[in-house]
Amino acid sequence: MVNKIKKLSFLVLLLSTTLEINAQQDAQFTQYMYNTVGINPGYAGSRDVLSIMGLYRTQWVGLEGAPDTGTFALHSPISERIGMGFSVISDKIGPSTESTISVDVSYHIPLNETYRLFFGIKGTAGLLNIDYTKLSIYNPDDSYFAYNVDNQFSPNVGAGLYLHSDKGYIGLSTPFMLATKHYNEDDNTVAKEKMHYYLIGGHVFQLNENLKFKPAFLTKMVVGAPLQVDLSANFLLYEKFTLGAAYRWDAAVSALAGFQITKGLFAGYAYDMDTTKLGGFNSGSHEIFLRFELFSNLSNVVSPRFF
Repeated sequence: MVNKIKKLSFLVLLLSTTLEINAQQDAQFTQYMYNTVGINPGYAGSRDVLSIMGLYRTQWVGLEGAPDTGTFALHSPISERIGMGFSVISDKIGPSTESTISVDVSYHIPLNETYRLFFGIKGTAGLLNIDYTKLSIYNPDDSYFAYNVDNQFSPNVGAGLYLHSDKGYIGLSTPFMLATKHYNEDDNTVAKEKMHYYLIGGHVFQLNENLKFKPAFLTKMVVGAPLQVDLSANFLLYEKFTLGAAYRWDAAVSALAGFQITKGLFAGYAYDMDTTKLGGFNSGSHEIFLRFELFSNLSNVVSPRFF
């Protein structure tokens, strides 16, 4: 009975035939602070090194059809003022797989000796696939499930602002500005992706010679869905170990850990525990990531930056 309820819930969410679906559809990450270029193109090149990152998230472990997300991203300055980035995201949920490939370009202006303001734009190509054979369909002859969705293409554009110093940052972005309708050839079935707005910020406090503290936040806003707020607090010890916790408003609590293996290699892990009723049907969510950064001989980066 539980499996039937799960399958029916995903079927209603994904394939409602009488309502327009309004929800937060962008891939969700607890360790967004290490994948900022994914939500804000202004971040591209802001670390002043070639930064390469891979992240994998498995959400709501034990719940059939739950989200499963992988991402790869790299970004780097290519001149004194211009940065570029490239990212790929594969997001699976139930019978659907959505893949996006993005290219980011940023331009920054030094405001003074401390702050730099980055302007960024993002171009994205999206591909949607839905395999109806993965569903338990009550009526196999229903015409809605007669044909799978194969590589449905949708282009998009985004923009972002990112202001930072050596101690803090704030950013505002909308990575996907165009509202995309899937299944728009059928007037009775519409899944519409709307603009998501992201506001991020954080500050690093030097508590002593070997300890830094960074509180940070991410706010996600989209019409038709509740406001999502992520609050986190991380401690960096001896420029090597990162320990922290996070809270997703009315959704989950998280524990985070990271280790600076070498000057250019950083690995991290996060665990989420749901605080909603859904928590009774899963054993939590896991994230792992690896970031490699290549420092040039001319780089002025003395120690790994905390954001």
